Amino acid sequence: MPTHNAVVKASVGLHARPAALFVRAVTETGLPVTISKEGGPGVDARSLLQVMAADFHQGCIVELGVSDAAVRSPLGRQVAEDALRALGELLESQGAA
Repeated sequence: MPTHNAVVKASVGLHARPAALFVRAVTETGLPVTISKEGGPGVDARSLLQVMAADFHQGCIVELGVSDAAVRSPLGRQVAEDALRALGELLESQGAA
């Protein structure tokens, strides 16, 4: 399963605008991305309600992932890894002034 770790940098965490921007970016990938924090279950990163309810606060380390079932070829795996990296960069840039 392709995964990527990132730190939530937005001062409000993944709530309101930062969450909406993230969910929109996930949806645009066309991939069934999950997001989780250590010790917690993953939630569907395409769902604004699930992302906001999971309470990903500022400084929280999250794991983004795509199931192997959604990535059936080496090329598909590379696309998923690139998408997860870009989503991680988005999360880490949201705290930039």
